[in-house]
Amino acid sequence: MAYVPDTGRYDGRMVYNRCGASGLKLPAISLGLWHNFGHDTRHDVKQAICRTAFDAGITHFDLANNYGPPPGSAEEAFGEILRTDFRGLRDELVISSKAGYLMWNGPYGEWGSRKYLIASCDQSLKRMGVDFVDIFYSHRFDPDTPLEETMMALDHIVRSGRALYVGLSSYNSERTRQAAAILKELGTPCLIHQPSYNMINRWIERDGLKDTLKELGIGSIAFVPLAQGMLTAKYLNGVPQGSRATQGKSLDPALVSPRFVENLNALNDIAAARGQTLAQMALAWVLRDGGITSALISASRPEQVTDCAGAVRNLTFTAEELALIDTHADEENVNLWAKSSES
Repeated sequence: MAYVPDTGRYDGRMVYNRCGASGLKLPAISLGLWHNFGHDTRHDVKQAICRTAFDAGITHFDLANNYGPPPGSAEEAFGEILRTDFRGLRDELVISSKAGYLMWNGPYGEWGSRKYLIASCDQSLKRMGVDFVDIFYSHRFDPDTPLEETMMALDHIVRSGRALYVGLSSYNSERTRQAAAILKELGTPCLIHQPSYNMINRWIERDGLKDTLKELGIGSIAFVPLAQGMLTAKYLNGVPQGSRATQGKSLDPALVSPRFVENLNALNDIAAARGQTLAQMALAWVLRDGGITSALISASRPEQVTDCAGAVRNLTFTAEELALIDTHADEENVNLWAKSSES
């Protein structure tokens, strides 16, 4: 059956925040296609997730060259959804992609060289069947390539019409300042930064990145705001069968320790007292003070998208609630991207 978007999708069900000092607004909740958009997920499930997101007012869809599995398959799947479900809706969407991690064999298939970034962008456009992406990111800092080369490649990608804006991902505060200064001088300002950030991974606060982005007028979109599902009701009783922690991918089941489960249940009680699910409260916490433009979720079922989108109904916290959350939200070793941000 042909998809017809919900006509009420812009009637207040989603909050849209200005991205830094730019003219672009992003939904407070964005959809990332890191997981569940490869060959290991049925296409009708991917369609249902994207349809549900758009009907909820989620206009931003975030990808990267290596998302899958296999690498590239998430962009291919989204390209098919653009041609069918979202046909004629391109101008209502913000589509982003990235390059930085291993994508193809040989010395030119990863990191931050001009050759890799431009070739990767071209491949992403072809897989999705679009003329341009709205945002193109340097996915990680490359310690062996001059930062000027990486930023000049991003500038060229915009000037050649391949992207409208550029961003950074997982750069620390110092590297972000350096990169932003280069981009500003080139005339292609940095629109947005995409760091990992959640209640149990607060590195951007310790590093000063959150304050740096505010000072520089750069927007921000937090990925893994639910700590790959750890900050949801899924793990209230430990590791369930079929969860990401059992798939041998990016979530170590050892992190779901008895102490963590105890803390998680306490956080769930706080969320219930706020009239929210645990996932909704975790997303609201990320967005709580206006320092983060958007929270980037992933989903394996459309119902999860609906639940997460509901977080925008209550984004305020009392000082007592924040203090109580701090009591139970111990930082865990969940930042898989620390090496990149510390380079």
